[in-house]
Amino acid sequence: MRLIILLFALLCALPASAQGYRVVATYPHDPNAFTQGLFYHEGSLYESTGQEGQSDIREVRLQDGKVLRRVAIPSRYFGEGIVLWKDEILSITWQHGTGFRWSQRDFRRKSSFHYTGEGWGLTQDGTHVIMSDGTPELRFIAPSKFREIGRIRVTDQGVPVRLLNELEYVKGEILANVWLTPRIARIDPATGEVKGWIDLSALVAAQGLGDSDAVLNGIAYDAGGDRLFVTGKNWPHLYEIVLEP
Repeated sequence: MRLIILLFALLCALPASAQGYRVVATYPHDPNAFTQGLFYHEGSLYESTGQEGQSDIREVRLQDGKVLRRVAIPSRYFGEGIVLWKDEILSITWQHGTGFRWSQRDFRRKSSFHYTGEGWGLTQDGTHVIMSDGTPELRFIAPSKFREIGRIRVTDQGVPVRLLNELEYVKGEILANVWLTPRIARIDPATGEVKGWIDLSALVAAQGLGDSDAVLNGIAYDAGGDRLFVTGKNWPHLYEIVLEP
């Protein structure tokens, strides 16, 4: 079944050509971190990890990958995406329809919220939180009450792009990992059309990991420094990359 899903994802999501990249820096990354969400804020990376009983949210020092602090997500939940909204970190879970609000300052859990369907990735555009759920649709959420106010359907040349996962908003585009593939979609948030693809095949292959779950999944953007970071589930490294024209 996993092979069928992989082949389907490749056929639906991978065009013949895609945008290249250069690695400009390599940083340590916890190989035990089953990365589900990632963002950059004021010199640190914030990361969420998955698996029931092991999920957490952590602040990580970029230079050496040291975990500066962490908080466990309640053990019955499989942690998924996270996003910073004002002074809170919002986190979602996979199949329980439950999310949490955490204080960014001290990681104190403040409250919970609910949504329908599965939770996969999160990002924000300054006005809305944007959420993926594994389908071709991205939800736009009013952050204050985590209330859905609209959706876009993501397509590449008219073909729906399924398995949209971890998200990052970069320079007016939504970047989205596509689960089980080595590429990132560049999505127009107004139309849902894929404007292009970032091909990280060589970077994925360089990991040399035999685990089929150790896929590309983690995008963070430092807007102040114009730096783009990528990593994957249980990867030993995190990379700063520059996209080629």
